[in-house]
Amino acid sequence: MRVELAFGKTGLPLDLPPGYDYQLLEARSAQALPDPVAALEHALDHPIGSLGLTALAKGKRSAAISVCDITRPAPNRLTLPLVLKRLEAGGIPRANIRICIATGLHRIATADELDEILGHEIARTYDIVNHNAKTLSDHVYLGDTPSGTPVLIDRRFVEADLHITLGFIEPHLMLGFSGGRKLIAPGLAAQETIKVIHSPKFMRDPRAVEGSVADNPLHQELLAVARLARHDFLLDVALTRDRQVARVFAGHPEQAHAEGMAFVAEVMLEKLPAPVDAVITTCAGYPLDLTFYQAVKGITAAAHIVKPGGRILVCAACDEGPGAPEFSKMLREHPSDREFLARIKSAPVTVDQWQLEKLALVSTRYDVFFYIPGVPAKYYPSLWGKAFPTLPEAVVAFLNGLPPGAKVAVIPEGPYVLARAA
Repeated sequence: MRVELAFGKTGLPLDLPPGYDYQLLEARSAQALPDPVAALEHALDHPIGSLGLTALAKGKRSAAISVCDITRPAPNRLTLPLVLKRLEAGGIPRANIRICIATGLHRIATADELDEILGHEIARTYDIVNHNAKTLSDHVYLGDTPSGTPVLIDRRFVEADLHITLGFIEPHLMLGFSGGRKLIAPGLAAQETIKVIHSPKFMRDPRAVEGSVADNPLHQELLAVARLARHDFLLDVALTRDRQVARVFAGHPEQAHAEGMAFVAEVMLEKLPAPVDAVITTCAGYPLDLTFYQAVKGITAAAHIVKPGGRILVCAACDEGPGAPEFSKMLREHPSDREFLARIKSAPVTVDQWQLEKLALVSTRYDVFFYIPGVPAKYYPSLWGKAFPTLPEAVVAFLNGLPPGAKVAVIPEGPYVLARAA
């Protein structure tokens, strides 16, 4: 059996040996819109629960727009010009429109990446700012959420008269779905806020997982943060498997986002009659598998359909290596997942520990295998699983010991498949 895995920018062919019961789980999506520009125009002029964007801009002196960074395949170059056109038509001068790159705690975008994210003309014409969560003076304190999270948001966003987010909606490993409120926190939040919303209080809640919204405490927390930041308007899209626009959601930040999440959940959900013995998965290729930090999402998504004690093999290019310095340091220093979970349970939260925490919650229950060629081999001994320098070696080790006819799910696009087992 041959499948094509989403891997880096080029993809990766995988030849699977016979003898096992393979089940291919491909990302489900709606059809691409025949005229996405017309759909975007209509959504911006006839939004959900809100005035049209041009009308909303009237009487405002300034606007700030939060957009995804390079790690997210949001179609900003398609959506952003239509938003900017309406803001200027509503009377906001171009000089008073600011575009904020919602990096969260990721690194800032390079000049070339700004061109990729925004398009060359916009990147050179408008006021563009890279959010830096570690510079406290860049943020303004807006109060605490009802549960006590201190809310510090980039002042360059907060101080505008009109606050807009541009994103897309897909399953998210702890927040249920991306988009909407995520473009404010963690996207534009200070690390003092990010550490709290990524603490064990939320990370270990069984409701803080992919596809979970109604009872997800982290989702509710980020809604509270966004309200304090005066989130005024959003434009989110749902994407097809090849990242074309499938549906548009614009308007009131909570109402429009709720409709978008419901649509994505209905379209993407894949139900299995029973858990499988093993899963081969990815992190959906570039740009989502740029780092091992991001690749964790493929592992957590796969864990929902594996039998207790089963196996997961993740294939991710990781061209930029493990991730940020803090994450890389933790990888080297904690060879035991159980020890790591015990140590951080009541300790002060440190940057990026949450991604390792989510990985540990999986690796303590399943056998994890890695093909992550961009991660230097010096990290292999401290990974909570077995890493291999080539894909054939990883596949042989992964399948070794499985009984004949074992059920093996293959998910070429990783977290783009929202799968559950009965």
